[in-house]
Amino acid sequence: MNDPEVRLKEMLQKLRERRFRITPQRLAVLKILARSENHPSVDMIYEEVRRDFPTTSLATIYKTVTLLKELGQVLELGFPEGSNRFDGNEPSPHPHMICISCKKIVDPPLDSLSDLTSEAAQKTGFNIVTHRLDFFGICPECQGKN
Repeated sequence: MNDPEVRLKEMLQKLRERRFRITPQRLAVLKILARSENHPSVDMIYEEVRRDFPTTSLATIYKTVTLLKELGQVLELGFPEGSNRFDGNEPSPHPHMICISCKKIVDPPLDSLSDLTSEAAQKTGFNIVTHRLDFFGICPECQGKN
């Protein structure tokens, strides 16, 4: 996990470079994403922001997350059931472990990922510009419940 304070500063700098306003609500979204380990959905971010800013709209959260995604400061993990999740702490492509029971998402430290990417490019001739590697299973907590 990256340092949340460093990530927050990086996101703020990108917004300032493009002359976007830093509203209190937008700053709250950035802070949540910078420190997130659980890859929150827009609804999760919305609920957390509303604790301090009860009049914040869901549209504000969507707009902020979309802007951060366009600036390359957030990684969107799309899922077929529509419950997209976002990673603001590590916005570059990396693998994820996803629990099919509780929907927890964890970033495993896989040292061999760069080797796998190189091998895939070499064997297919593709110039790989990005990737997504997700492993689906049942997390240790959910295993303990069964």
